[in-house]
Amino acid sequence: MTFQKAADLSQIADGTALAIELDGKDVALVRVGGDVFAVEDMCSHAMVPLSEGDIEGCEIECWLHGSRFDVRTGAALNLPATEPVPTYATQIDGDVVLVDLDTPNAFETDK
Repeated sequence: MTFQKAADLSQIADGTALAIELDGKDVALVRVGGDVFAVEDMCSHAMVPLSEGDIEGCEIECWLHGSRFDVRTGAALNLPATEPVPTYATQIDGDVVLVDLDTPNAFETDK
């Protein structure tokens, strides 16, 4: 795993997403309580930024058609999206959020 600095934790308020570009990839950092999750910042259905959508718990909603994704796993939770979005491993070191782009879907869990 190769973790790199993505943002300062203080840049991401709880319950919000921060859009960043990291090594040419668009990534949304989503803060849920004390955790930060990293997902590809593109809806798998409509190809619009997920970071512009609403966040409720561990779900992010695409603002265009209402598809929801689990930020922990990337799973599409409702139509019209049927495909997941990639997720990436994160670590928090003090006030620094680190992301590993080399390991997509590191948070796959049974939901």
